[in-house]
Amino acid sequence: MEDTKELTEHTSRTERKRRDSFGMFDGYDSCSEDTSSSSSSDESEEEVAPLPSSLPIIKNNGQVYTYPDGKSGMATCEMCGMVGVRDAFYSKTKRFCSVSCSRSYSSNSKKASILARLQVAGKPPTKKAKVLQKQPLVAKLAAYAQYQATLQNQAKTKAAVPVEGFSWGNYINSNSFTAAPVTCFKHAPMGTCWGDISEGVRVEVPNTDCSLPTKVFWIAGIVKLAGYNALLRYEGFENDSSLDFWCNVCGSDIHPVGWCATSGKPLVPPRTIQHKYTNWKAFLVKRLTGAKTLPPDFSQKVSESMQYPFKTSMRVEVVDKTHLCRTRVAVVESVIGGRLRLVYEESEDKTDDFWCHMYSPLIHHIGWSRSIGHRFKRSDITKKQDAHFDAPAHLFMKVKEVDTAGEWFKEGMKLEAIDPLNLSAICVATIRKVLADGYLMIGIDGSEAADGSDWFCYHATSPSIFPVGFCEINMIELTPPRGYAKLPFKWFDYLRETDSIAAPVKLFNKEVPNHGFHVGMKLEAVDLMEPRLVCVATVTRIIHRLLRIHFDGWEDEYDQWVDCESPDLYPVGWCQLTGYQLQPPAPQSSRDNQSSSSKQKKKSKSQQYKGHKKMSSLQLKEELLDGEEYSFLQGASDQESNGSASYYIKQEP
Repeated sequence: MEDTKELTEHTSRTERKRRDSFGMFDGYDSCSEDTSSSSSSDESEEEVAPLPSSLPIIKNNGQVYTYPDGKSGMATCEMCGMVGVRDAFYSKTKRFCSVSCSRSYSSNSKKASILARLQVAGKPPTKKAKVLQKQPLVAKLAAYAQYQATLQNQAKTKAAVPVEGFSWGNYINSNSFTAAPVTCFKHAPMGTCWGDISEGVRVEVPNTDCSLPTKVFWIAGIVKLAGYNALLRYEGFENDSSLDFWCNVCGSDIHPVGWCATSGKPLVPPRTIQHKYTNWKAFLVKRLTGAKTLPPDFSQKVSESMQYPFKTSMRVEVVDKTHLCRTRVAVVESVIGGRLRLVYEESEDKTDDFWCHMYSPLIHHIGWSRSIGHRFKRSDITKKQDAHFDAPAHLFMKVKEVDTAGEWFKEGMKLEAIDPLNLSAICVATIRKVLADGYLMIGIDGSEAADGSDWFCYHATSPSIFPVGFCEINMIELTPPRGYAKLPFKWFDYLRETDSIAAPVKLFNKEVPNHGFHVGMKLEAVDLMEPRLVCVATVTRIIHRLLRIHFDGWEDEYDQWVDCESPDLYPVGWCQLTGYQLQPPAPQSSRDNQSSSSKQKKKSKSQQYKGHKKMSSLQLKEELLDGEEYSFLQGASDQESNGSASYYIKQEP
């Protein structure tokens, strides 16, 4: 009988060690079919409504090993001073009674810990210690409650208007689409710290298959990921997808496994499968041993990644949408998900605005234009308003430093560039002016205004400018100068006719990051011709670091060439997370009549750069250049990851 008892105790200790080793079950102390073991009043931080006695429940009984008996099997928590059974303590060293104490200790000096303040040589913690040992938990719960309240307030103030009839989950499921992973978007929340979140990761979520009057939780696994959104299946449903549901992983109701235990929340299995097991705790231990969950500080990282340094009333310099060649002063009116609504300073009714991301190359600190020699429209306002203040220079995206001392770009050199007024076209272009710090003023051949008001500023390292022959070697349609009669267009002839030279290939940006995008991936993208709109979109072509973005439901002529690191691209679920309004795909009626209705609808939109509406550029099917005149390095057309930068033309001496 004693041997059986010892074996049972040994098994229990082994099970606790196994649970503690992967940090998921710390605090899961009982699982029964009744609620006879309830949380003590000393340890419970929140009142929980009573639950039916017939319901299987996994409850957290708090820290129960509190009575020292002087035996060698006892340990003292170095954070809160609690004395308990050593085997029940956390980590291999058994220095802490729980995961939360371990983390708290690592973020606080030993001098600040309760144990250090109260420890007396040879004496156990006093009654005072027993009262104070609750403070770390109280502080943590208070901090978490404050964070939850902040999230709720943000949700109220930034609630997105629901798009009737459109759901990313249904859209992805019904068409078997794939979404670009969050790691493709370094500028988006969690873009650089998404970690190993993937299919199979377990989380604790509210149990909606329950008729209880109080909010309860259950564990679910990620079946499919689509950006921030995850298709979840409750643990215990096996291959049954009847109750699968989509949710945003960064939402306030998604928690790592173990959160319920530390927060005193009950885990209740869904009503549909409640009858399947009598010992749910054993089932979870078996299912979750070795499984992955969210990092314990995941919600904190989400909150931190959604803090934006730009504030309302900050003054910036931004491109003048009526005259591309110059900048104007604008004031930050609102910040949503890192996107700024800028109101030009002279707009009295605040309707003359401009939308862009805080990392956009179109905005700069006050004084930038003067420092590089860029044209600038002086404000009629002689004195800035008291509430307005200049945004610090360090908040703006830094460009790569370039060496202009040697061979460099010169006025009159030819190149290829994305037309800022027609982002679906890469055009024949000319360097019109060389500014300081590597900036260039570019004009689109054949369609420039006489006064140069539509010249556009690109940095020398910009991924939107290319050497002569880039389109040819990558099988992209090059838009020739408007009115140019000698077709098909050939660069050799054009350079000779215009007595021009091509900008040296070595001066262009050849870096191709391993961006992770693939053709067919879904995402949310800004319509740069109407930059207040973020739309459902698809990657349709990849030329090394250049992406062709198609707006779902619209004709191809409205596509945009965008760099893979553009701050105007976002993961699926970004609008929901930040409270921004998402534009759904064009309705079926528009798709059926794109030659008329969709064209008219799209063209009726006010463009980003008003006053510069262009005629549709002539699209030409390219032919290979004469091999005797130019020779090319062969480059793949649709590289989907790092390229060798061999997609540029090779100039012969």
